[in-house]
Amino acid sequence: MLLQLLLALALGFAVSQLASLVTTVYLHRTLAHRAIRLSPALAFASRVVVWITTGLRPREWAAVHRRHHAFTDAEGDPHSPRLLGWVRVQLTNAALYRRAARDGTTVRRYARDIPADRWDRVLFDRSWLGLALGITILVVVLGPVWGLVAAVWHVGCYLSLNAAVNSLGHTFGRQPQDNPATNLQWLAWLTGGEGLHNNHHHAPTTAKLAFRSWEIDPAWPVIWSLRRLGWATVRHEHPPRQSDGSPPSARAA
Repeated sequence: MLLQLLLALALGFAVSQLASLVTTVYLHRTLAHRAIRLSPALAFASRVVVWITTGLRPREWAAVHRRHHAFTDAEGDPHSPRLLGWVRVQLTNAALYRRAARDGTTVRRYARDIPADRWDRVLFDRSWLGLALGITILVVVLGPVWGLVAAVWHVGCYLSLNAAVNSLGHTFGRQPQDNPATNLQWLAWLTGGEGLHNNHHHAPTTAKLAFRSWEIDPAWPVIWSLRRLGWATVRHEHPPRQSDGSPPSARAA
């Protein structure tokens, strides 16, 4: 039983890491900020992985995140720990996200360039179906009991880590750039680089979130490999500079 439990926890965590990787590469860097462009086949595959591991609707995720950049830690930010407290954001991040995504204005205003297509209408907008398929795969691999254990552990890990980027990533850590977000390398290890949040707010259209030699963006080797294979193009690898030589605005979306 102990071995089965450990296997279920390991597989659940692996799935959460896969979901985090696709979240940062596809939902965040590709869709929300256009820092990367994926080949059509890889973009579609990413949509499938997001669907069965998180149930998220990509255009909603992008819209909520773009709104966060438009009102970072100010009135209008859907999940600011400076307004709500980092504990509340950590514990209720999913509810805060859902409230913004379904408020009737956020998606319409911030995701005009990501309209729903026929695949969304048939499959990807049916979050329950994607999650059910993902759970079914775990149940087939591990059996009904341990498959459900793995699924619950995956959901808990994924939600907690994503919440930490919004809560801890605006409260604790280093701020080498002049913006409200922070860098936490340990969190970056667990979230595909998202813990380098201060760097990201400094230059949102930069595909690589590690700016210094001692910083590590775990998703970057994946992006670099995809680029080498011709499956992805990168808008900026390093923080761009404006025509006057000054760094980009931290609030650019």
